[in-house]
Amino acid sequence: MPDVKLSDGTVTVSPLRPDDAEAHLAGEDDALVRWLSGGPSTPEGVEAYLRHCREQWETAGPLRAFGIRVGVDEELVGTIDLRVSVEGLAPGQVNVAYGLYPSGRGRGLATRAVLLVCGYAATMGGKEAVIRVEPENTASAAVARRAGFTPGGRTRGSDGTWLDWYLRDLRGATR
Repeated sequence: MPDVKLSDGTVTVSPLRPDDAEAHLAGEDDALVRWLSGGPSTPEGVEAYLRHCREQWETAGPLRAFGIRVGVDEELVGTIDLRVSVEGLAPGQVNVAYGLYPSGRGRGLATRAVLLVCGYAATMGGKEAVIRVEPENTASAAVARRAGFTPGGRTRGSDGTWLDWYLRDLRGATR
C-alpha cells in the first residue's frame, strides 16, 4: 500500500489499515449507519472492507479510503473516501464521502479532512469534487459548504433517495 499521509497539523488522513477495525467498530453509531453505511457493521464485514480498501490502493482501483486521524497517536476519528468512476459522475469528477465518530464531531475535523483529500484528488487528475448528501443530512451539507463546495442541484440515487450535490473545482487545488 502506498505511503500516503496528508496533514494540516491538526488532522492527518492516511489509508485505512487492518488495525483500524476495532476503532471503527467502537466509533460507529446510529448517525453513521443512517447516513453512510446503510447498516450496522460486523467485525467480519469491517475486516472484509479494510481488505478491499487495501486491494484498491494496491491495484490503483477507483477507491481511495482514508482514516481521519488526530493527535500525536493519530487516533482514528472517522473515515473519508475518494471514488472515481462512480455512476452518474462525469469524467474528471471525484466523489467525496466522509463520516466522523461521535468523538470527532463538532470540531471542524471533517472540513479539514475534505480539504486534504481534495488536494490529493487534484494530484490524481480530478477536476471537480462532488459531495452528495440527503437533504436531511444538514451536518454533512454544512461540511461541504465550509470546505468551499457550492450547491450543484439535486438528483435521485439508484434507490430513489434524493441527493443534493455540492461541487468544488479542483483545478489549482493544493489543499
